[in-house]
Amino acid sequence: MTISIAHLGPAGTYSEQAAVFYVNWLGKSTGVETMLCPYASISQSLHAVADSQAQLAVVPVENSIEGSVTMTLDTLWQLDSLRIQLALILPITHTLISCANSLDSIQTVYSHPQALAQCQGWLERFLPRVQIIANNSTTAALELLEQDPTIAAIASSRAAQLYNLPILASGINDYPENFTRFWVVSQGEVKAGSQGSKTGATHTSLAFSVPANVPGALVKPLQIFAQLGINLSRIESRPTKRSLGEYLFYIDVEADANETQMESALAELSIHTEILKILGTYNVLPVSAL
Repeated sequence: MTISIAHLGPAGTYSEQAAVFYVNWLGKSTGVETMLCPYASISQSLHAVADSQAQLAVVPVENSIEGSVTMTLDTLWQLDSLRIQLALILPITHTLISCANSLDSIQTVYSHPQALAQCQGWLERFLPRVQIIANNSTTAALELLEQDPTIAAIASSRAAQLYNLPILASGINDYPENFTRFWVVSQGEVKAGSQGSKTGATHTSLAFSVPANVPGALVKPLQIFAQLGINLSRIESRPTKRSLGEYLFYIDVEADANETQMESALAELSIHTEILKILGTYNVLPVSAL
């Protein structure tokens, strides 16, 4: 059996880099054969799994500099069949790739909005007058660079090697400690070879809406975890897209959803929420730089 893994493409993106690490880890631990499947957007990657075009997707969810990847959160809320199986933590080091002779020749810089935001300070300091253009991925513009020496792209050194392109500057992210968390997502419960037994998972991700925008509507759900001594590692709000001022809430809990305390918390949480979704219970795997 070959497992197909969807990710944001074209080749050389950080999503592909995380997927490659996952493939190597999966091969060593299970021997399962895999096939990488690039898609034009994060949303398309997740829809590919929901539509059974791929068995798994590796998608970014949060960066230590720029914060959450909202497309991932919004799409997971919409697709009820998907579950997080594993989290990967990937160190991110951005490079400026261009065929220009020097920074002075560059007029336009392309990259994914997250990468551009992570390098905003560097761009303002060294390329203050260039045009900044956001793309679907860090590698979407790399094929244009040889045709025009006045343009550049922000991507990984691995991407530069794959496309055989020169690097003008390395380590251009504004903060050296730059990490992105990726989720490995599948349909329903854990798939064969994706993570193994769910026993002993360290994290659970939830999303919920509240019945009404009234005082205490968010406090009551959060108090449940505080009273049970369960730590929350992240909380994020996103608009419901139904009405201005209505929000969904995403939380990451440092506990296994199958533990007795968490089962009690989830049962009580359902009383104080309009819609409650368990996005997955999983372990976190740090990734060494590739």
